[in-house]
Amino acid sequence: MRYSVSVRFSSDGRIDVSGDEIAISIESPPERGRANRELVKKLAAHFGTGEDRIRIISGLASRKKVVEILK
Repeated sequence: MRYSVSVRFSSDGRIDVSGDEIAISIESPPERGRANRELVKKLAAHFGTGEDRIRIISGLASRKKVVEILK
């Protein structure tokens, strides 16, 4: 399934899922892919799947992303 993801930089650790939209808070800085790696890790934990089953389709360098989660 594909989701539209909005990233917030905050330490509150929130993940809000509403239909095909996700709002997520991450702490890692957007440097050298750290924020994207944290995003994938948190989404995998939230959806109960492996990190290898989550793919960022678009928005690698943006706060607005499209991700695909395979179950």
